[in-house]
Amino acid sequence: MSNQKFNVAVVGATGAVGEQILGLLEKRDFPIGKLKLLSSARSAGTVINFKGLDVIVEEATPDSFEGIDIALFSAGGDVSKEFAPHAIRHGAVCIDNTNAYRMDPTTPLVVPEVNAEKINDHVGIIANPNCSTIQMVATLKPLQDAYGIDRIIVSTYQAVSGAGSQAIDELLRQSKAVLDNDHVEPQILPVGSLPVKHQIAFNAIPQIDKFQDNGYTLEEMKMVNETKKIMGDETINVTATCVRIPVVYGHSESVYVELKQDYDLGEVKKLLENSPGITVVDDPSTQSYPLATEAAGKPDVFVGRLRRDLGHQRGLNLWIVSDNLLKGAAWNAVQIAEIIVSKHSERS
Repeated sequence: MSNQKFNVAVVGATGAVGEQILGLLEKRDFPIGKLKLLSSARSAGTVINFKGLDVIVEEATPDSFEGIDIALFSAGGDVSKEFAPHAIRHGAVCIDNTNAYRMDPTTPLVVPEVNAEKINDHVGIIANPNCSTIQMVATLKPLQDAYGIDRIIVSTYQAVSGAGSQAIDELLRQSKAVLDNDHVEPQILPVGSLPVKHQIAFNAIPQIDKFQDNGYTLEEMKMVNETKKIMGDETINVTATCVRIPVVYGHSESVYVELKQDYDLGEVKKLLENSPGITVVDDPSTQSYPLATEAAGKPDVFVGRLRRDLGHQRGLNLWIVSDNLLKGAAWNAVQIAEIIVSKHSERS
C-alpha cells in the first residue's frame, strides 16, 4: 500500500457489518488519516475504540463527508440513497453495502475475485453485492472462465445475522423459550411487507425479504439479477430459493450448475483450490465439508460436496459456505477499498 493516508468514513458504524468493517480496517492496518464514524441520531454519542483511541460516533449529516476520501456505507438502502450523493459531492468514493445502487447501470457491482477491473468504471459509487450472491459468484467465476455456464439453481440456508442484530437476539430468545417450554412470540422474522411473523428457533423460514409479483422474494431476485451483472452474462439462467435457518453466522448454499462444456471433476477441484479466496473442504472419507460453524470469523469462501450430477452430463453440484458478515459484506467492502488505495498508489 501507499504511504499516503486516506480519510475514511464508516456509515452505520454501530451495526453488525459496521463493527466488522472497523475490525478489518484495524487488523489490516488500513492507511487511515482521519476516521469518522457515522450513524443515526439514535446511536450518535456511542464511543468506539479504534487502535487504542476512543472515537465518538456522530449523527450523519450532508456535511459529514467534507474531507472524506472513502466512505463505507452499511446502514440500509434509504441511508445510502440520502447520503451517498452528499459524500460524492464532497469528493469521496462510496462503497455501498446496501441494495440501493446495485442494479444501477452506472454503478459497478464488484466482487474483487470476479470483476475487480470494474472498480475503475465508478462514478462515485461502487456497490457491494448481496451476501448470498458474493460467495456463489466467487466460487463459480473460475468455472465460468474454464467451461462457461448455462444454468444455476441455488437453495440457500441463511444465518439470522443477515437480518441484523435484532434477529440474532430473537433467535437466542426464542431458543431459550422453546427449551424452557415457554411461549414463543415472533416479532422480527421474516422481514417483509406483512405484519405476520414466524418462529425461527428450531425452524426454517422459506422467505427472506419481501415477496415480488412473480412469487420470488427480493432476496431471490437479488441473486438472479446480481449474478448476471457480476458475471457479465445476461444469458445465464438463474433460479434461487432463499431460506432463513436458526444459525447465527454463516450462509450455506446448495448450488447446481450446468456448464457449457464437459468437465473432469478432479480438474474442477484443482481449479477451485487454486482460486483466490476459495478454500476447498471436500473429503467424504473423513466427512470433511464446509460448515457454518467453521466458516464463521474467516474471510474465505469454503466449497465442498463436489459431485457430478446424476441426470445431466455437464451438471455439477457444490456446497458453498461463507461468513455473511465478512466475505458477504465487510471483507468484500474492505477489499474494494484496498484496491482503490493500491490504484491510487500506482498513479502517484
